Amino acid sequence: MENALSTSLSPSPASEVAARVSSLFVYPIKSCRGISLSQAALTPTGFRWDRNWLIVNSKGRGLTQRVEPKLSLIEVEMPEHAFGEDWEPEKRSNMVVRAPGMDALKVSLAKPDKIADGVSVWEWSGSALDEGEEASQWFTNFVGKPCRLVRFDSASETRPVDPNYAPGHIAMFSDMYSFLLISQGSLDSLNKLLKEPVPINRFRPNIFVDGCEPFAEDLWTEILINGFTFHGVKLCSRCKVPTINQETGIGGQEPIETLRNFRSDKVLQPRRKPQGKIYFGQNMVWKDRLGDGIGKTIEIGDSVVVLGKLSSPAEAAT
Repeated sequence: MENALSTSLSPSPASEVAARVSSLFVYPIKSCRGISLSQAALTPTGFRWDRNWLIVNSKGRGLTQRVEPKLSLIEVEMPEHAFGEDWEPEKRSNMVVRAPGMDALKVSLAKPDKIADGVSVWEWSGSALDEGEEASQWFTNFVGKPCRLVRFDSASETRPVDPNYAPGHIAMFSDMYSFLLISQGSLDSLNKLLKEPVPINRFRPNIFVDGCEPFAEDLWTEILINGFTFHGVKLCSRCKVPTINQETGIGGQEPIETLRNFRSDKVLQPRRKPQGKIYFGQNMVWKDRLGDGIGKTIEIGDSVVVLGKLSSPAEAAT
């Protein structure tokens, strides 16, 4: 398996400014609606508050839109200054959760005392912080089956990402890697082929950039945003979530069927044995996550400087 972080880098000419950050998103509760930000604080596991919470079923298994598409209807609101790098929750600080037909749920940002054992998401299992009975009943009522809301316990748990691709990096409840980057050019290229264009929220990126050619991000092995270095780890393999309308929770066939025609592994990497995967976006990790200093934030308008890139998607890690 190819290690994306050890791939030799080809410096871009004059470290070109390839794009600019146009939107930033965090998703505090995995698979629920995201929050659009003007700036976002960096942490070793991703943007601050990103995928800190997870809805689990009666067996402790994490729920996602893949099996519960109505999670797309759940809105999350954080305190006004919560996304600042140095902000700390007060006793009265709450995350507010809303959904159609439901009263608003307030979840204290103070860490709960109760522990939930046997929590699992994809390849990881461990313990998490249990947000209590009120939250459990709220999600149970909305989803229609027994659920609990848990919070990643970073004081006692660590979730490493795949060491074959990004050794030493960690995540919370994201699918795998700390950041997902997609370009406006890629979205525009797809939408030109669709009868009904789709918004970027179908793909749930953290960093959305504009100004580059379609799918240029496929090739980026190392970029610089506001002085911070990010590694392109591997192309993002898409599941059924992009087929779910994030406003209605109703699924369909597109855009996956159209993407299959020109973004499958069979098309992009014809020399490799096809696995039936479809790619859209670049998974990334923050290289200098352990460095000292203040102001670890990126914001809309920041330039994206390409420090290294591949020559074709056929070389990209998948």
